[in-house]
Amino acid sequence: MKIAISGKGGVGKTIFASLLSRTFAEAGYAVLAIDADPDSNLAATLGFPRSDEITPISEMSALIEERTGAPPGKAGSFFKLNPKVDDLPEKYSLKYNGIRLMVMGRIKKGGTGCYCPENALLQALITHLLLGRDEVVILDMEAGVEHLGRATAKAVDRLIVVVEPSRRSVETAHRIDKLAKEIGLHNIAIVGNKVRSPSDKEFLTSSLPGFEFLGFIPYDQALVDADLANLPLLDSSPQIISEVRNIYQALLSTAQAPSKK
Repeated sequence: MKIAISGKGGVGKTIFASLLSRTFAEAGYAVLAIDADPDSNLAATLGFPRSDEITPISEMSALIEERTGAPPGKAGSFFKLNPKVDDLPEKYSLKYNGIRLMVMGRIKKGGTGCYCPENALLQALITHLLLGRDEVVILDMEAGVEHLGRATAKAVDRLIVVVEPSRRSVETAHRIDKLAKEIGLHNIAIVGNKVRSPSDKEFLTSSLPGFEFLGFIPYDQALVDADLANLPLLDSSPQIISEVRNIYQALLSTAQAPSKK
């Protein structure tokens, strides 16, 4: 099962990606979590030791030049569009509590006129992780689909857009939906987060008609307090954990279950 997670910044998609990764791992699945959001903290949220010392793939200059034949940032130079990447998950991933993690780093936006060696490496690596691996892959992306192309979109079992009860979050969800469909990715679902009341739930469902909702994660001040106190987030809210487990079950019920370890 390959799951991509997107949404407006600040809606809580990284904590959701972390909890979903842990839920799959605790159920016995091999899990590869991919941090593809330059502004996220997936490693820290998952509790990886010394997470602030992890170097993203996009900043590994020697590796990029070795695999593509050109140093990073050289948009006008010749380089390999399909560099060798199949050995990178074992060499450059970290493992903690049964979850394997890779940190991608920043990718240049489409339409900026720059298709650089680091982009070529990241795109080839994402393609390999989605098409060539048999783990459960959970891809934590920024608010878009820049890491996905038409080939990799076909490998994504679900694009989950995390939304909170706000107009801007809903607008971002509609934009992501449009971008995803343009590359042929139609298996899109919504997870409502930070839901405080039935009216919040009603706002989301009425603002996103026709979308499939996998679940609604409640707002819990305990999560905010744990973050402020620099305490582990994944165990701070039993009610949030319970709803993520329900979402996990919904994912399994609507797709062919992946093989366990």
